[in-house]
Amino acid sequence: MKLPVDFANEVPDPLSGDRRFQLLVDAIKDYAIYLLDAQGRVSSWNTGAQRLKGYSADEIIGQHFSRFYTPEDLATGLPQRALLAARSQGKFEAQGWRVRKNGTRFWTSVHIEPVIGPGGALIGYAKITHDLSQLLHSEQALLASEERFRLLVQGVRDYAIYMLDPFGRVSNWNAGAQLIKGYAAHEILGQHFSRFYTPEDRERGEPARALQVALSEKKYESEAWRVRKDGSRFWASVVIDPLYDESGAHIGFAKITRDITERKRSQDEMDRAREALAQSQKLEAIGRLTGGVAHDFNNLLTVIRSSVELLRRTGGDEARRTRYVEAIADAADRAALLTRQLLAFARQQPLRPEVFDAGMRVRAMSQMIETLIGTSIRLELEFADPLGLIEADATQFDTAIFNMAINAKDAMPDGGRLRISARNVDEVPPDLHVPSGEKFLAVAVEDSGVGIDAGVLSRIFDPFFTTKPVTKGTGLGLSQVYGFVKQTGGDIAVTSRVGEGTCLTLYLPRTSKTPSIAALGDRELPPRRGLSVLLVEDNDTVAEFGLGLLREMGHSATRAANATQALEMLAQGHAAFDLVFSDVVMPGINGLALAREIGKRWPHLPVALTSGYSHIVVDERSQEFELLHKPYSVRELQALFDRVVAASERKKVVG
Repeated sequence: MKLPVDFANEVPDPLSGDRRFQLLVDAIKDYAIYLLDAQGRVSSWNTGAQRLKGYSADEIIGQHFSRFYTPEDLATGLPQRALLAARSQGKFEAQGWRVRKNGTRFWTSVHIEPVIGPGGALIGYAKITHDLSQLLHSEQALLASEERFRLLVQGVRDYAIYMLDPFGRVSNWNAGAQLIKGYAAHEILGQHFSRFYTPEDRERGEPARALQVALSEKKYESEAWRVRKDGSRFWASVVIDPLYDESGAHIGFAKITRDITERKRSQDEMDRAREALAQSQKLEAIGRLTGGVAHDFNNLLTVIRSSVELLRRTGGDEARRTRYVEAIADAADRAALLTRQLLAFARQQPLRPEVFDAGMRVRAMSQMIETLIGTSIRLELEFADPLGLIEADATQFDTAIFNMAINAKDAMPDGGRLRISARNVDEVPPDLHVPSGEKFLAVAVEDSGVGIDAGVLSRIFDPFFTTKPVTKGTGLGLSQVYGFVKQTGGDIAVTSRVGEGTCLTLYLPRTSKTPSIAALGDRELPPRRGLSVLLVEDNDTVAEFGLGLLREMGHSATRAANATQALEMLAQGHAAFDLVFSDVVMPGINGLALAREIGKRWPHLPVALTSGYSHIVVDERSQEFELLHKPYSVRELQALFDRVVAASERKKVVG
């Protein structure tokens, strides 16, 4: 057969198969690959063997392979045992120290297999050696690192550092854990960590919750009481982290506990000292309040008492009688205003918030403000367009504006400029205390007056603090402003320069609600008529006055001395009454609870409440029922009755 042209002139391969195999073996330099005869003498030697062991082929062929072993291994007969194991078991594999030509040792992986001839006779052994020194060094370094870490953890004495298995059982224990909790390792290993918790925490399921939180949130942190072996308690800072293996499987928890009892004791002592200081300051403030209130109320009572005495002597002089009656009414109004200012400062005045435009409200007040400040002071108004809405007690807002205007007027005895402005702001000065995430309306009242000295500026919101003469001011004006703005969820900033003027800026939270609507809807108010009123009042004097007032207004009135009696009377015949008018603060069932009970039993029976001061209404911020603040006028009382009766009528129509 004639070969193709390309192969006709090809040179035959001069290398035999054995030669090619030898070249392949010699090319491997990371493994020592060589043959031993049946007695263990070296019969072949590759380049990798020369590099690892340091012998050339001429130096080692014919030598017994045992010369690579350490004296310790030679003493135990390891070379002979290795060949015996290879011959009897088909192979021998091991790791161990071997010796180079220069005497240095290296850690090696050894593989020996017997070489069997065609007739089944043993010809020798094939041996492969790999240098694992670098891997051994890495493993040793890792083991050393782990040992150092173990010693570190064991050496920590201020922290209990230990592990839990996935079920919460203790799996290791350091010296700090023994010192803090009192258990030795052999006493606690395998025990559930819940034994460190107080009985009340175990009853609430706190240990299980802690592990669940650690798993779901990747960490659990808390401070709480824990129990030592001797039963004593300590205040602990606790951190629990979940542990996972390389595949992501949960294998347990790492737990760190620190005894911070001393820190808590110091904090508690500091809190007690702070509370004692606050109580001392409160007593000082009460002393100042007592003097201020006594002074103002004695002045008002003097007017009332004198007017009453003069009324007795007027005879038929109707003009004088009218003047004295108006003086009494005016004194009562000023006393009510003083009370409201006190409650606003104490942040105990129940609010009736509504949504309104502050700019429109100030514009509506502008004529009154101009009358208040006089012609020598120029009033300027400036409001952004559009201006955000606020939700606040409108009456308190008006009072705050008037109080700031009064202070501005007093700061400009020779005339000047009063500027009231409002603008939308997204951020407030950093030193103010307001809820985060809110947007605000800044209402500024700025004067060109004498300014405020730095030593006085820090006290301007204190109750009864005033720089005015005794007959010129009570020191409650700016206290009311402060109380109002705080109740509304905002804060107030003050800037002043002596001789240049002062600016007070109220930062009030803006709202996205729609403005409050005063209209009652499509239905008109029912015509005013005499009502059958159940008056609930525990004070006999007030009750007698109230019954007389209601009858003078054209209503029929019946008294219940307390809520229990009122419910009994209503149960006997609630249809006999058009309306229930109750005080809030009463012994036993209070007025708010009474109103709610009436709402459950007789949902269409109108209820109105009254109070001079009520923790209940303040604390619950109840908007369920109409509330009339004492003292009140006949006009205000009749308006209240009209509202609640109309609301009840609308409810009947809708229902």
